[in-house]
Amino acid sequence: MRVEPSNRLSLDEATSLIQSAFAGVGVSDDVALCVARALVAAEAEGQVGHGFSRVEDYAAQVRTGKIRANAVVEINQIGTGSLLADAGFGFAYPALEQIIDKGIELAPSCGCVTMGVTRSHHCGALSVQVEKLAREGLVAIMVANTPAAMAPFGAKQAVFGTNPIAFAAPRAGRVPLVMDLSLSRVARGKVMSAHKAGKPIPEGWALDADGNPTTDAEKALGGTMLPIGEAKGTALALMVEILASVMTGASFSSQATSFFKADGPSPGVGQFLIAMKPQDSHFTGRLEELLSAIETLEGARLPGSRRSSAIRAAAENGIDVPVRYIDALRKLAEGGA
Repeated sequence: MRVEPSNRLSLDEATSLIQSAFAGVGVSDDVALCVARALVAAEAEGQVGHGFSRVEDYAAQVRTGKIRANAVVEINQIGTGSLLADAGFGFAYPALEQIIDKGIELAPSCGCVTMGVTRSHHCGALSVQVEKLAREGLVAIMVANTPAAMAPFGAKQAVFGTNPIAFAAPRAGRVPLVMDLSLSRVARGKVMSAHKAGKPIPEGWALDADGNPTTDAEKALGGTMLPIGEAKGTALALMVEILASVMTGASFSSQATSFFKADGPSPGVGQFLIAMKPQDSHFTGRLEELLSAIETLEGARLPGSRRSSAIRAAAENGIDVPVRYIDALRKLAEGGA
């Protein structure tokens, strides 16, 4: 198999390159930096479908106005511990960054804060967002709806997105416990990455438009993703849909336009987060007791352990970025197509 040529970049170099690419299509410096940080964080933990592979698609959508690149985020507080951010059909990342900062301010006095984001866009790796809350001593849950890609169990028509869920909890003197999973067997971004690279996908990831198993990434993108846990996976997808779209007033997955294509209206999807301050002062000690019991079992591995290792390696050694992405981003930075 031919190995795709790549160059190794430090995380700072990668962030600067992406920021420059967005600046080249008219995105303000602060928004470009916010988006760049999120994409590089996803790359660092190994979620390449939410990193460099997204930049050209985002840039194309900025140019058509599908992403209102410099939209002003508006945050409203409802009651004592409920926040709703309107992303204004712009990037998700500035809205998430601002509402999480506000949630961190409120959590100590409220105990529990809910944070919704509406009229939003692709939010990348949810793990990046929940970890911010866990590093402030909060237990966090996040869900997001995405354009329809998964059918209710037994049906052929896509109604739900891959609708990911993430969870994070603080640990004493250690990096937080972080879990991030798509409710499809794999994130759809991995299928798109395979399609862009001209590679097949493994069997069992997706069905084509006729409901048949496929290893062709293009046919998979025109069909549906398979859920985790069969009917249980689509039940969880419904739960996410209710929280991320019904609760926030965002578009249903079935109404949302593609995160990848530049034409059409903004997707207008939603995200929903819950941040909880542990009520028991012994929380971290009890959590370590639980996690240690798991780690002592032969063959067991804590969720997120590979992610933590990948982040450490990326911080020390940088990340390998396909040359085709580097060339494309440099062209964008120069104002090219």
